[in-house]
Amino acid sequence: MSNPQQLRFSKEHEWLSAVDADGVATVGITEFAANALGDVVYAQLPAVGDTVTAGESCGELESTKSVSDLYSPVTGEVTAANQDVVDDPALVNSAPFEGGWLFKVKITDEPGDLMSADEYTAFAG
Repeated sequence: MSNPQQLRFSKEHEWLSAVDADGVATVGITEFAANALGDVVYAQLPAVGDTVTAGESCGELESTKSVSDLYSPVTGEVTAANQDVVDDPALVNSAPFEGGWLFKVKITDEPGDLMSADEYTAFAG
């Protein structure tokens, strides 16, 4: 398992991209989480305009094994949801760090406990 160095990670196994010039970052789940879930068959993502709160549930991912809550790693307003994942949830498994991203958020607050790639790799085992 390799975690991209430019991302930051939550203890709930979500990743967060670097913030762009507009204060927007992309959120997805890690390869570790995708593998633990098994084949993702359904994704319920937050809607554009929704407010998400760091550490709180904002959607669901359903796999052949279970249903898991999706947690936001930051607080802010959702600016995009990945319709490709809604249409083809298997993208979460096949490309968790690329086409399998889940939503974009304009950050208003970021917790201080997000981990670097190396810290997350040690945390996830």
